[in-house]
Amino acid sequence: MKIFLIAVALFCGCIACNKPAPTFSKLPDNAVILAFGDSLTYGTGASAQHDYPSILAQMTGREVINEGLPGELSAEGRQRLPALLDEYQPNLVILIHGGNDILKQVAAEQTRENLKAMIAEARQRNIPVVMLGVPAFGIVFLHSAKVYEELAVSEGVPSDLDTVPSILANNELKSDAVHPNDLGYRRLAENIVTLLQKHGAL
Repeated sequence: MKIFLIAVALFCGCIACNKPAPTFSKLPDNAVILAFGDSLTYGTGASAQHDYPSILAQMTGREVINEGLPGELSAEGRQRLPALLDEYQPNLVILIHGGNDILKQVAAEQTRENLKAMIAEARQRNIPVVMLGVPAFGIVFLHSAKVYEELAVSEGVPSDLDTVPSILANNELKSDAVHPNDLGYRRLAENIVTLLQKHGAL
């Protein structure tokens, strides 16, 4: 009987070990989320209060600070982020950046290093990061640019590589070639909620 009980305990322990643990601690009710990026974060193409940070705040009940700057390159974002992290001391950073690099044909290696540095700046302050990938803009939007896939693996950052490309591939969800409309930004916010739930933040 004793051997049987030990075997059962070991079996249950193996099940527990195989169950993926949440990546993050649950965000407290008074958490501050920093939405950092370019025009996709700012909400270009959306009507008032329909940018994704505003919708995300409504959905989660948390404060979401919109620090999207249209037209910004990743090198500029890399310089801008540290002061914002120190100012707001957020509980979480949502990173959607690099689209302007792609549009202006900045070398992928430069974009990768800048995004990697942004992730590192947050982690040095013990602030978790989630990232959403942006597609390589062209005739068809199907996949995030390779740099985001590489960073998701190399940096172990929880990522959604499908949402932005799928929105920009759907004419009903975008206001122009590279920006969502109100429905698109709502879809973006909904999928960010799903990402945060998947990794234990909500």
